[in-house]
Amino acid sequence: MSTRAVSALITGGSGGIGAAVVRSLAAAGHHVTFTHVGQTEEAAALTSELNAAGMQVNGVESNCSDETAVNKLCAKVKPQILIHCAGITRDRAIWKQDVSDFDAIIDVNLRGAWLLSRAAATTMRDAGWGRIILLGSINGSRGKFGQTAYAASKAGLIGLARSLAKELGLKGVTANVIEPGWIDTPMTLAVPAQFREDARKQTMTGELGLPEDIAGTVAYLISDAARQVTGQVLRVDGGQLWN
Repeated sequence: MSTRAVSALITGGSGGIGAAVVRSLAAAGHHVTFTHVGQTEEAAALTSELNAAGMQVNGVESNCSDETAVNKLCAKVKPQILIHCAGITRDRAIWKQDVSDFDAIIDVNLRGAWLLSRAAATTMRDAGWGRIILLGSINGSRGKFGQTAYAASKAGLIGLARSLAKELGLKGVTANVIEPGWIDTPMTLAVPAQFREDARKQTMTGELGLPEDIAGTVAYLISDAARQVTGQVLRVDGGQLWN
């Protein structure tokens, strides 16, 4: 990881992938603030556990699609590491999908990423160092039946990250997208077993991913070893996209 201890902001950090990222960054000595929406008990438990272990972690309820809330939070936290894990999906074939579904997905997945990046950019520019990591999906690259809105929101993250890389690169800031394949989390484990097995068969490794696989990729991208890695899409999917 980075040799410096800095302020990190992680959205959607109360469970699954987000919680694994929170644990990883906190264990490395960073000052971690993570957001959640309506997951008060999970956030409190994670905060208490890590603080009891001597780590600096704070969980707050904040909606990443709310411009005022984002600006207020970033002004307080002043993050030099921003990791956007928050995301929602409302899977339906397009002829069954409401405009409200599309708007909600874009608000959290893409608008939220843009608002957070804009709010954090000044701090990173002033510091001369920063890391922006946006959690996409392989479905943002390949598309998927029933996910026109979700896939569009995740595809948008690629253009956002590549543009951020161009705008902020000379100030020591990198911006990248991680595209997970199927990751075993409490949410995906609730999906019918056949879908999980289908995803496993699509991998080249014969194994599905774990939240720790994403956290490890985040650890690399924020490290000094990745200082020349920017504007990239890193797929952590066991080869699922191409198989």
